[in-house]
Amino acid sequence: MIYFDNASTTKTSDAAAKAALGMMTELYSNPSSLHGFGFSSEKVINDARKTIIRALGDPEGSLFFTSGGTEANNTAILGAANAYKRNGRHFITTDIEHPSVRAAYDRLRAEGAEVSLLKVDKNGSIDLDELENTVREDTVLVSIMAVNNEIGTINDTESIYGIIKKKNPRALYHADCVQAFCKHRINGKNADFITISSHKIFGAKGCGGLFCKKGVRFSPMILGGHQQQSLRPGTENTPGIAAFSCAVSELAGHIDENLKKVGEVKNRLLRITELIPDIHINGENTSPYILNLSFDGLRGEVLLHALEEKGIYVSTGSACSSKAKKNENVTAKILGLSRGESSVRFSFSSENTPEEADQAVNVLCGLVPELRRFRRA
Repeated sequence: MIYFDNASTTKTSDAAAKAALGMMTELYSNPSSLHGFGFSSEKVINDARKTIIRALGDPEGSLFFTSGGTEANNTAILGAANAYKRNGRHFITTDIEHPSVRAAYDRLRAEGAEVSLLKVDKNGSIDLDELENTVREDTVLVSIMAVNNEIGTINDTESIYGIIKKKNPRALYHADCVQAFCKHRINGKNADFITISSHKIFGAKGCGGLFCKKGVRFSPMILGGHQQQSLRPGTENTPGIAAFSCAVSELAGHIDENLKKVGEVKNRLLRITELIPDIHINGENTSPYILNLSFDGLRGEVLLHALEEKGIYVSTGSACSSKAKKNENVTAKILGLSRGESSVRFSFSSENTPEEADQAVNVLCGLVPELRRFRRA
């Protein structure tokens, strides 16, 4: 099996799985219990929080554990909108954010807020001048992801943050860093809210986090408990948190090394564009972890299943949009419907190898011409 769908999820590392198992079978106490056994679980959570905050690079900030990136995105947007409603009702985002961001802004729009959508070019990049011109005195929050989950476009979060604060110091910047955390270097001081997720970096599913800069607040979206300063109540997912912390510990010190490693895998796979005509690379300035290609004359879903039969797993876009009734393919929004529907996303992890990329190229060299002939027939 060759697994090139790591932007959807990664496998849980052996060490992270062991950490989670230990919290389920040995240190299984409720961290809110007042006895020593409970304190032991609470210490795991506190240590994990320190580990993750250290990796984010802003020790003065706060981290709230969530059920994943979706909840963290929802909380940042809806929670900030409620907490800062006296500042205004204007928000800024793009049309190529993760579905959990777009849906949250759809709700705010339905409730009467004004949401400005920044345009993106054919590479999925925003115009920083347009951003500056769009920020107003009543702008509450701007949400622009660090790395696009379908194309892989890298946004300059430092410049984005600086532009927002220069135009309106009260406006907040929310960076969805789910595809960037522990893969690219992140400076937590360049955002007010940062969304992260465990299962994209060899941690367990069902665990994520919302990082908040010191002095930034949000209204809780979940009610009924005192955990996590009552801002994200509910008994903490200690197995998931332990696995998340373990995964961060394994990756945080190897970001540059892993960027080089996955870059080699991506470059080897890119040879397919020299061997077969009418294959287009989607996006520029993209993450080494993501390669999005369009295959003229083919539907991406057809090629996906053909590769699956050969034991190669890829995707056509965000897993969170894959079962939507309407087309939510971000690639299609950037490139146009035809090119978008012919796109396939290959996404890598530090465990992929150049040899796997070579095997995929060989398979594609056989599949693509065959599928194109079948389509024409």
